[in-house]
Amino acid sequence: MGANIVHPKETAMNPTSPTAQRTRRAGRAVLNQLKQLGIIIALIAVVVIFSMLSPVFLTRDNLTNIVIQSSITGIIAVGMTLVIILGGIDLSVGSTVALVGVVVTTCMVNGMSVPLAIALGLAIGIGIGLVNGGMISKLGLQPFIVTLGTMSLVRGAALVYSHGDPIFKVSPLFRAIFAGTILGLPGPIFYLVLVALIGIILLNFTRFGVYIKAIGGSEEAARMCGVNVSRFKILTYTLCGLFTALAAMVMVGRLGAAEPIAGSGFELDAIAATAVGGTSMLGGKGNIAGTILGALILGSLRNGLTLMNVQSFYQVLATGAIILIAVSVDRFTQTRRG
Repeated sequence: MGANIVHPKETAMNPTSPTAQRTRRAGRAVLNQLKQLGIIIALIAVVVIFSMLSPVFLTRDNLTNIVIQSSITGIIAVGMTLVIILGGIDLSVGSTVALVGVVVTTCMVNGMSVPLAIALGLAIGIGIGLVNGGMISKLGLQPFIVTLGTMSLVRGAALVYSHGDPIFKVSPLFRAIFAGTILGLPGPIFYLVLVALIGIILLNFTRFGVYIKAIGGSEEAARMCGVNVSRFKILTYTLCGLFTALAAMVMVGRLGAAEPIAGSGFELDAIAATAVGGTSMLGGKGNIAGTILGALILGSLRNGLTLMNVQSFYQVLATGAIILIAVSVDRFTQTRRG
């Protein structure tokens, strides 16, 4: 019997003991729960503060407007979440929004049918994602460098294609599809919910989710376990491009116009929403629900600052500060888990 007794001091000094491993797992679970709770508390805090500062903030119309405004960021951020969990980054999403918008709108103005224009817009997003994923996986290039290059390339293509001019006269049917009411929800909110559900299912209930978490945690270990790393990198960037193209058409449907400078800073917003939502910037961990909450926090913050007549460049300043805080918190929790 004495041989089965484990001295507490020995357990504490032996990090590979079953007791120590259970303790670490319990600690990680507590940290994850606190992190998610912190996101919810942050959203509530933003709502409460601006409700006290402005009587308009908590009205039904304004809250609906916040969710609608956050929908475009949220849709893009779902794709960005998958990419960051994979261990990558995509800086080309804002430029993709611009190119998809001007191409789809121009084609409809020139007589293309709405269904074909929508298919073309989605194909453009998929194509950009394939280029990003292919160059990163097949050529072994860094995601930051590749997507920085495609960001400039795609933005330039949007400017050349449109001659730098905004494009109006969006088809009423197109606007009805993306900005009308669908199943009792405003179009942008409906598409946000749809994309979020797709992201949640992919990440939590499919092999795709298991594999991209494994790749983000350790690409070499995933490869040694038989995961086709190249295939899943390409697939993940393709999904990001697809979701971004959908967000672009939601924006065009809302505004009734497209312009080649649209989407500037959207990559920053998507990364901020992902970071605030609890996805690890180091890869391997993240969740879609947190990302949506992160997008709502950013949307609420911007809406509240606008109601307070705070100039827009202070909103950019606030976004940068939020990213730094979120990354610092992520680094602290990673250290504590270790």
